[in-house]
Amino acid sequence: MSPRHFLTLRDVSKEELGYLIQRAIELKTMLRNGQRHEPLRGKTLGMIFEKASTRTRVSFETGMTQFGGASIFLSPRDTQLGRGEPIEDSARVLSRMVDAVMIRTFEHSKVELFAEYSQVPVINALSDDFHPCQLLADVQTFTEHRGNIKGKKVLWVGDGNNMCNSYMEAAQQFDFELVVSGPENYDPPQALVEQFGSHVTLERDLNKAAEGAHLIVTDVWASMGQEEEQAKRAEAFADYQVTRELLDQAHEDVLFMHCLPAHRGEEISHDLLEDPRSVVWDEAENRLHAQKALLEFLVTGIH
Repeated sequence: MSPRHFLTLRDVSKEELGYLIQRAIELKTMLRNGQRHEPLRGKTLGMIFEKASTRTRVSFETGMTQFGGASIFLSPRDTQLGRGEPIEDSARVLSRMVDAVMIRTFEHSKVELFAEYSQVPVINALSDDFHPCQLLADVQTFTEHRGNIKGKKVLWVGDGNNMCNSYMEAAQQFDFELVVSGPENYDPPQALVEQFGSHVTLERDLNKAAEGAHLIVTDVWASMGQEEEQAKRAEAFADYQVTRELLDQAHEDVLFMHCLPAHRGEEISHDLLEDPRSVVWDEAENRLHAQKALLEFLVTGIH
């Protein structure tokens, strides 16, 4: 039987996504109550990192430890992948030794190719095109604070990047309204805008876009690999900073999220993360719980 993979939010059904969110909340409660739960005892997660990470590495490693399993950190410097071994060959070998693989890389095609030749579940822990694990944590966070996100208005501010792409997927999968507000020439891919058009609209006017928003989300102006564009992007995105004043124009129960790390004084004002409407620390913690739910679901098949 072919393994289940999690490369984008579309790899699981709406019902399964609902289960994952509720299971993440359950696992969080169990952990805080001191209840031991080790469904992955004797299992090993291979972790391939081509991009630097804090939250992703710590959350996956800690999750496997709490589940009674183990994890192996693999960087290009430490493996044959960094010396030109074909991805499909590495997938064939690694998937005979470990029970799941997570990959944090640049080209999304690498994740897809690895999954094609893997005998075990493959998780996209971030690619240039999508970041689905972060969306699980974000929706879990919203659910904990405000209940079901279905039918709510979410505002994405800034670059049409991998996070924005996953938010467009999430809008369809979780059935909420997404407004994307950013400068010209930095829109998300037109193909995705058209694909998820029933749930996604573009609005250049940030103040107008914020009206009635239940959740406002942003990301850095220059992602990993775009550092040489920093000055150009800073000029382009100057009018798209999220501030306390912007939150004031949204719904009275608005929440603010950011996948972190954040650049204070750029995409957010210096004081925004300390605003009581900001839930970024809960959001960051929930990477652990959401990914534990995902690992349990993919590796054990129980749901």
